Amino acid sequence: MTVLNIHKRKIHKPKEQVSQIFRTLATQNDLIWPGENWPAIRFRDGLKVGSKGGHGRIRYTIIDFQTGESIKFQFSKPDGFNGTHEFAISKINDSETAIEHIISAKLSLRATLLWVFVIRWLHDALIEDAFDKVENQFTEQKAHSEYNLWVKLLREVYKRKSFQTKHA
Repeated sequence: MTVLNIHKRKIHKPKEQVSQIFRTLATQNDLIWPGENWPAIRFRDGLKVGSKGGHGRIRYTIIDFQTGESIKFQFSKPDGFNGTHEFAISKINDSETAIEHIISAKLSLRATLLWVFVIRWLHDALIEDAFDKVENQFTEQKAHSEYNLWVKLLREVYKRKSFQTKHA
C-alpha cells in the first residue's frame, strides 16, 4: 500500500515568528510536540542530519534539516514502513504561514494493517494536537482537537498495555 498523508494548517502570524517555534522541536522547551498527551520525541544527537530518534515505537533518522523551513525523517521502525515524514513551514503572505506534515511511504502487508487499524488514527490525532499547540502559541482562543471514539479506545488499550509491561 502507498500512503500519502497530509496535514496542513494556516497560522495567522508571519513565517519568521512561526519558524522560531519550530526550532524548539525535541528540546526541553518544546513548543510543538504534544508530549503532555503523547510519547516524547527525542533524538540522540539533537536536530541535525543523521541523528536517530523517534517517539514511542516509531523510529526514524533525520535525513534533511533546513532551519526555519523543514525537517524530514526516514522511517526505520516499525518494520515495513518504507518512506519519510516531514514538517514544513511556508509563507502564505506577510501575515500568514502554512505548517504542514506529510507522510509518504510504501507499506508491507503487515504495516498496511497496522496503518489502517492503528497507526493512522493515532498519527492523525497526534499531528492535530501538535498543530493545536503551535496555533495556541499565537492566540487567546485556544484550539483543541477532539479525539474520536476509535482514538480514545486505542489510547486506552496502549495505556493499559504500557502499564502492564512496566508492572509485570
